Amino acid sequence: MTIVGLKSAAFGIALAMSFSAPAIAAEPDGPAELVTRSEAVRVSVQDQVGAVTMKDAAEQIALAEYYSVPDRKLLWVGDKGLNARGKAVLQEISKADDYGLRAAAYKLPNLSGFDASAPDAIAKLADAELKISAAVIEYARDARGGRIKPQSLSESLDPDMYLPDPAEVIGFIAIRSDPAAYLRSFQPTHPQFEALRQELIAERGGGVAPKPVSNKPEDVVIPAGPTLKLGVKHGQVALLRKRLDAPVKEGADEYVFDKDLHQAVIAFQRRQGGKTDGMVGSGTRRMLNGDAPTPVLSGQKKIDLLLVNMERYRWLPQDMSDFYVKVNIPEFKVRVFKDDKSIHETRVIVGKTHTQTPVFSDEMEEVVFRPNWFVPNSIKQNEIAPYLRRGGGFFSSGWDTSVLRRQGLRIRGANGRDIDPDRIDWSRNDIRRYELYQPPGPRNVLGLVKFRFPNTHDVYLHDTTQKNLFSNSVRAFSHGCVRVQNPDRLATVLLGHDQDWTAARVTSAMQHGTDANKIFIKNRIPVYLTYFTAVVGEDGEMKQYKDLYGHDRRMVAVLKGRPVPAGLPDNVTVSRKPTERRSSRRSRRADNNPFAGIFDF
Repeated sequence: MTIVGLKSAAFGIALAMSFSAPAIAAEPDGPAELVTRSEAVRVSVQDQVGAVTMKDAAEQIALAEYYSVPDRKLLWVGDKGLNARGKAVLQEISKADDYGLRAAAYKLPNLSGFDASAPDAIAKLADAELKISAAVIEYARDARGGRIKPQSLSESLDPDMYLPDPAEVIGFIAIRSDPAAYLRSFQPTHPQFEALRQELIAERGGGVAPKPVSNKPEDVVIPAGPTLKLGVKHGQVALLRKRLDAPVKEGADEYVFDKDLHQAVIAFQRRQGGKTDGMVGSGTRRMLNGDAPTPVLSGQKKIDLLLVNMERYRWLPQDMSDFYVKVNIPEFKVRVFKDDKSIHETRVIVGKTHTQTPVFSDEMEEVVFRPNWFVPNSIKQNEIAPYLRRGGGFFSSGWDTSVLRRQGLRIRGANGRDIDPDRIDWSRNDIRRYELYQPPGPRNVLGLVKFRFPNTHDVYLHDTTQKNLFSNSVRAFSHGCVRVQNPDRLATVLLGHDQDWTAARVTSAMQHGTDANKIFIKNRIPVYLTYFTAVVGEDGEMKQYKDLYGHDRRMVAVLKGRPVPAGLPDNVTVSRKPTERRSSRRSRRADNNPFAGIFDF
C-alpha cells in the first residue's frame, strides 16, 4: 500500500534516529544490552510493518501509526519471547471458535523453542509483535460483525454496524492491565448470544447444554380433528384444557367441553384477534399451535444455524437501551423490553418473500391515531394513472375515476383542499402533482394507529383491518411493514412508559382521534427489526424458526467462503428508495386486477 509504505519509511527514519541515541538514555536503570535488544526489536518492527497485510486500509494505517512513536514499549514480546500479556492474548484468541469466530483465521506467531541467541531472534520477535497486534485489531472487528457486509447479501439486510476504530483498539489494549478481558469485551453481551454460544459448545462436544423438560401450556399441540364446541365429549378436550390452563372442576369429566372451557376458548380467541365463537375448528387450532416448538437440527446443520444467529447479535449495539421494541421477523412476534425483560409481546404480520420486511434499527418518534394513508408516487404513476386513462366516457371528463371511489381515495391539491377527480384533465396533469390519500375509516389499510420511526425503507408498525390473518402460524402477508395484533395494547405500553397514558386514553384516541392526533414520543424509543431463526427459551429449550427470506443460507455460504446459492427469495421492493421499486411487479398485474397488492402494507 503506497500510503503505508511512505509512512513506514518515515517511521524508519525516526526510529533510526532513536536507535542511534545511547541506550542508557531510554532506560537509565536498565542493562545496556537489554535496552539495545528492545530498541533493535522496535526498529525491526518498523522495517516489517509495511509488509503486514490486513483486510482494511484503516487497520493497516492504525497499526503503522501506533508503532511510529519511538518511545512506545513493545506490547507482546520481551527479551526471551512472549511476555505475559502476549500469552494471555494468544490464549484468548485461541478460544475464538467458542464465540462463533475462527481462531484459524488469525495469523498468530509460533515462538515455541525460541532461541534468544539465534541470528534471526530479533526478526522473530518483531514478527510476533506485529502479528499479535494485527490479530487483536482483526479480532475486535470480527467480534463486532465485521466479517460480513450484510447489504452485499441482500438489500433488506441493513443493520447499523458498530465496528470499532482500529486505532482505538490498539491504543486502549496497550494500557489495559488485562488485555484478554478487553479483547473479550468486543463479543456481544446479550443473554441470547451467550445461550446460543453454550448450545454451540455443546453441539461441538465441548459441554452439555441443559435440556429441562418443558411443561408450559403453550407447548401442548392440538392435533387435527373434529370441531370442539360446547357439550362435545372428545379425547382432545383434555389436551385443550392443558393448552389453555383450564383444569376441570372436581367431579366433572375432563373430556367434556363445558361452559368454563367455552369461556376460556373465547378469551383466547379474543386475545389472538380471531373470531370469538368459542369453538375450536381449524383456524383456532392454528392459533393454538402457532407457537409450538419446531424440532431443531443437529450436527453441522445445527452448528451452521447457531453461527449465523450468533453473527446477527454482532449487528446490534451492546447497549440496546433500558426500554426498546424488538421485532423478530421469522418468529412473527414483537416484544417490548424494559431493563432486558420482556414486558409485552404479541403477534405480527411481516412482509412476503418478495416484499420483505428489512432488518434494521431506528427510533420511534411518534404514535399516530386514526392515520391517513398517503399513496406513494410510484403507485400513483404506474398503477393508478394507467387505469384512469381507460375511461369510456361515463363521466363528463371522459375519465373513469370510479376506482378511486371504490378504494376510498381522495385527491388533494397544492392548496391543501380536496379536488373532484372528475374535474381534472388527466391527459394534461401529472398525477404526482396531487396528494392521494385514504382518510381514516374502517377500510383504511393502516387501521386505527401506526407507530412511526422514519427510515429509508418507509417501513413502520401499524394496525390492520385483516385481523383474521393473525390466526395463521406463518404470517408473511404484508408489503414490508409490520402489522401488529392488538395495537392498542402496544400503544398503551409505549405511551404509558413515555407519557403515563392509560388504556382508556388510548382507546379514546383510537375511536375519536384524527390524523392530526400525532403523539410525539418525548424520549425516543429504539426499534430493532431483527431476524433470528434460533432462540433459546427461558426453559433452556432452543426453538428454530423457518428461514423465511433465505438469510440463513446466504450467511452460511459467505462464512464458509462460498458463493451465495441461487434461487433464494428475492426482495423486489425494499430498497434505499422503496417507492421507486414497488411498481415493477404490480404494474404487470394491473390489467386484470387493478390495485392488487397495494393495500397489503
